[in-house]
Amino acid sequence: MPHAHACAKSRTQTDKDRQLKQALLRGWLRRCPNCGSGPMLRGYLKVRESCPVCGEALHHQRADDGPAYLTILIVGHLMAPLILWVFVRYRPDALVLATVFSIGTIALSLYLLPRIKGALVGIQWAKRMHGF
Repeated sequence: MPHAHACAKSRTQTDKDRQLKQALLRGWLRRCPNCGSGPMLRGYLKVRESCPVCGEALHHQRADDGPAYLTILIVGHLMAPLILWVFVRYRPDALVLATVFSIGTIALSLYLLPRIKGALVGIQWAKRMHGF
């Protein structure tokens, strides 16, 4: 029983060391989840090997296709009701509707994708997943 208490104590200390909300917010801002100062990404979606400010290793991340799936899920759930509402309310020409919402969908997807990837890397870092 003393061992279980020691594990629970170390787990809470570990959780305090890496706060999930802070890491998630820093990731959303595309900053290092450890220091919040260094840029996490090199380019549009490439995660750096390590933070240039604090040296925290970032190469452990395994975001894979998660950010793309979440982006599609969010954009789809935002745009589908909006398209329906605009169509019912204003009855625009089909070509105008398709053009406007295609541009909006692409723009929102391009905006969200690196932020969602940063947030997922931040979650992995906070939860010490994949060797973090």
